[in-house]
Amino acid sequence: MELPFAESYRIKMVEHIHRSTREEREQWIKEAKYNLFKLASNQVYIDLLTDSGTGAMSDKQWAAMMLGDESYAGASSFFNMKNMIEKITGFQYVLPTHQGRAAENVFFSATVKEGNVIPGNSHFDTTKGHIEYRRAIALDCTIDEASNTQLEIPFKGNVDPAKLDKALAEHKGNVPFVIVTVTNNTAGGQPVSMQNLKEVREICNKYGVPVILDSARFAENAYFIKTREKGYENKTIKEIAREMFSYADGMTMSSKKDAIVNMGGFFATNKKEWYDSAIMFGVMYEGYLTYGGMAGRDMNALAQGLDEGTEFPVLESRIKQVQYLGQRLDEFGIPYQRPAGGHAIFVDAKKILPNVPKEEFKAQTLGIELYLEAGIRGVEIGALLADRDPVTRENRYPELELLRLAIPRRTYTNNHMDVIAVALKNIYDRRESITSGYRIVKELPIMRHFTIELEKC
Repeated sequence: MELPFAESYRIKMVEHIHRSTREEREQWIKEAKYNLFKLASNQVYIDLLTDSGTGAMSDKQWAAMMLGDESYAGASSFFNMKNMIEKITGFQYVLPTHQGRAAENVFFSATVKEGNVIPGNSHFDTTKGHIEYRRAIALDCTIDEASNTQLEIPFKGNVDPAKLDKALAEHKGNVPFVIVTVTNNTAGGQPVSMQNLKEVREICNKYGVPVILDSARFAENAYFIKTREKGYENKTIKEIAREMFSYADGMTMSSKKDAIVNMGGFFATNKKEWYDSAIMFGVMYEGYLTYGGMAGRDMNALAQGLDEGTEFPVLESRIKQVQYLGQRLDEFGIPYQRPAGGHAIFVDAKKILPNVPKEEFKAQTLGIELYLEAGIRGVEIGALLADRDPVTRENRYPELELLRLAIPRRTYTNNHMDVIAVALKNIYDRRESITSGYRIVKELPIMRHFTIELEKC
């Protein structure tokens, strides 16, 4: 008999969490103006808002933190981190930042001008926000298949080569770079194939346009290449990652995901002109070149986390837990973006709440229902996140209305996954009775979903 799968770690410390009543949750979400971000953490039972900075670090990472060098300039911890980044990615120029959106800010400040067009595969919220804040255009070139949540293909996060070629031809001379997000978060945590990265590189070479990887979950992407793409089954995650980065000119990284740290990020490249032009913004916005908004202890933990996070057993444990939740939802017939993503399950709110008008934010409504049902917090990836058109100021309604349930690394057990699945089943069973959602009371002009205030319709 084949042995069942078990995680490649054991638990040696726990954190207690509070089970609340529905009456408490009704009051709390009302006080939070129906914005799940505004809930206090002790008002949440199972927190799936994000997998960013919420994972459990390893014993070796905690040990590395004790050796942190807190020197303002030239800290040994920076060189530990820089050497590990170069070993895994091949990029020799590294600017540390306090997190991924800061890396975007530093790099985009140096490269993105008003009127530029930035093609990519479903730019995530901060990426699109930084682009549109600079009065540039984030142009989505994701494959059409990504919008069909029930279609199962292995690399649903891919860039469409024909769309990209057309975009570069139409906007020739006005594209500072193409950005490829690995894995593709907005499309449901879906991976990008190595073949697709090669195609993107070839098309960009034809037009003389550089390529950037948004690399927050590059190791998870490498796992899917190893397990799904022919010719990579016998390669290590580190070998696959190194090849992925060979098709890019640089990267931004939120290290709070695949490096499994609570804080940190960086921009890395082999283009010295990019590095030199980004230095000023790094110093101005983040800090000196050898700490960039990070403590030495955090840089040590990041270096260790990158090493561990690019090992197959760590990734297998992580991704199989996401798949387990997907399997439980399959038992109940609950639709989600298939196949299960690398870091999250993205529940299809359009299919679960067909009676809620799109103007009343289906995915946000589902998120609030899940919180009221069981104290579980997810995040809307739909019309709230899509924001308003910068020119017309009309709401944008994307093809996908998803509730993302992001699973923190090494944090919850499969018993928690069972609770999540049953809570969604209970909502799904009464879906016909949910006929209204929420309207906006107050919002910011960009990246509104973090601070938005809503009321019941």
